[in-house]
Amino acid sequence: MDISNSKILSVEEEASGKPSDVSVDFNEFGKDASPHDGENSALSQKDVIDESGFDGFGFSKALLETLKEKGYKTPSPIQTAAFPELMLGRDLVGQAQTGTGKTAAFALPLIERLEQHQSRPQALVLAPTRELALQVADSFQAYASGHKHLRILAVYGGADFRSQINFLRKGVDVVVGTPGRVMDHIRQKTLDTSNLKTLILDEADEMLRMGFIDDVEWILEHLPKERQMVLFSATMPAEIRRLSKRYLHSPAEITIKTKAQEARRIRHRCITMPNSRKLEALNRVLESFVGDGVIVFARTKVITLDVAESLEASGHEVAVLNGDVPQNQRERTVESLKNGRVNILVATDVAARGLDVDRISLVVNYDIPFDSEAYVHRIGRTGRAGRKGEAILFINPRERRFVSTLERAVGQPIEAMEIPNNSDINESRINRLRERLTLAFKSPLTTKEETEILKEMLSSLAQEENLNLEDIALAALQLAVGPRPLLFNGDEKWIDEPVSRGRRGERRQDRYGSGGRRADRSARAPEENMERFRVEVGYRDRVKPGNLVGAIANESGLHGRMIGRIQIFDTHSLVDLPKGMPDDVFKVLKKLKVMNRELQIQKTT
Repeated sequence: MDISNSKILSVEEEASGKPSDVSVDFNEFGKDASPHDGENSALSQKDVIDESGFDGFGFSKALLETLKEKGYKTPSPIQTAAFPELMLGRDLVGQAQTGTGKTAAFALPLIERLEQHQSRPQALVLAPTRELALQVADSFQAYASGHKHLRILAVYGGADFRSQINFLRKGVDVVVGTPGRVMDHIRQKTLDTSNLKTLILDEADEMLRMGFIDDVEWILEHLPKERQMVLFSATMPAEIRRLSKRYLHSPAEITIKTKAQEARRIRHRCITMPNSRKLEALNRVLESFVGDGVIVFARTKVITLDVAESLEASGHEVAVLNGDVPQNQRERTVESLKNGRVNILVATDVAARGLDVDRISLVVNYDIPFDSEAYVHRIGRTGRAGRKGEAILFINPRERRFVSTLERAVGQPIEAMEIPNNSDINESRINRLRERLTLAFKSPLTTKEETEILKEMLSSLAQEENLNLEDIALAALQLAVGPRPLLFNGDEKWIDEPVSRGRRGERRQDRYGSGGRRADRSARAPEENMERFRVEVGYRDRVKPGNLVGAIANESGLHGRMIGRIQIFDTHSLVDLPKGMPDDVFKVLKKLKVMNRELQIQKTT
């Protein structure tokens, strides 16, 4: 398949988030194209601009009613461009950042095209993580509320396999799953793909980073040759482009380009400090921040717990989201974040995939991400739904050189930021108290009857205690401040200390070693923050680094880039993992199978 025969739709999105300046190129260069292709398979530029709401895409009355009930009024740019193509059953490659409405872009046309009374799955959605799979499945369920006959199932590692088999036997229309668990079901012949009409790859670039591309290709080889295939990705690495050329047939290609003013809704800043001061710096940043919800991204599950404990000790309401958090608790955590009961979430990359909470005002990169694409995904948690957001990056002196790469990825500078001092924090605390007072005055929480009771209480208290209203107001303010002092008086001398640059000439290590020279790699000890483990799969099992990265990342909750050097030998392999990994994770990994062999992971001496 030659992707030059594709239709290419390029949509630029204004700061308002509404479709604007839509540029659609429907020129066909392939010899099989006909003059009618452009008319029948997509809206013209004028149609896209004149179309209001979701009425013009051929959706059923039931689906339109569902969208109306859920408050959906105007399709996003990627939805406007994708709906006509997918309703016609075309293959499609879509590139857009997180938070642009990609799930609805493929879910709504798919729901409309599903046939009733089918016992075998008609559509398969592959997602890189269990969290994203659940998020997508929940979205499908919500959109299909007017289609009572549709059945959606999420399949992923860590959930009961037999329960998933029972659901599949009863009949499912849409399966949303992670590559590993989908492969398990195909091997066990519990997932019948013979009736599959549509395959969707969601977050394809994330699957590549987590080492799942080989698994994805294995799944593709076991699906019907005649089927619609849709690929969505925030970025388009060469490997993803190769995948699309090999498996998609004359796809429409949609790229959502965000205009400069749209990107600048997020302000990017970075703070340079020694690693030993990161917790103190984080506390100061949060104390000085005036806004809604905050997500703090940490590298490992152990770090999320350390950070959360430190913040709780400082009086913050904190929740944790990592691979160890059970699904029911995860749902409660996300709901608490959405409704404001919790304002600070400490999470790993994998656990936060698919997290969609509009009120996130700040993303703190407590640990620098391993690549620019991960940074783009992280900051995509803020600045959503047309709001402004902030992103703060913590780096040590040796990580400064990576900042320019991140700047190129977001197309704007990452400003240097000073650690907030006591004066900054106190000014923020006073401003927050003032805002609470103003809000209480403008939007009282009490009823008219309760207000009269409070007024009577103030009057009688003033008379009985011989107080004026100013004295009573001051006492009420002190109650609002609580037991913690209003003014912050922490040690701030360290803030102005010079930060050393680290050892000169220190080189960044490649995650798979240097140039394939196994003898040299074996002699080098793990990096300072890593530990080395042995797994009982090797070259004889035809294992590749990507197989190990994908399997370990999916079961441990680690981002693929957090897994260190991998050395593969004939009968075994050595893998470097972050220090402090919980024992229960290794119990799971011991029994985990890669290339049909158990890992039997154990620490090397």
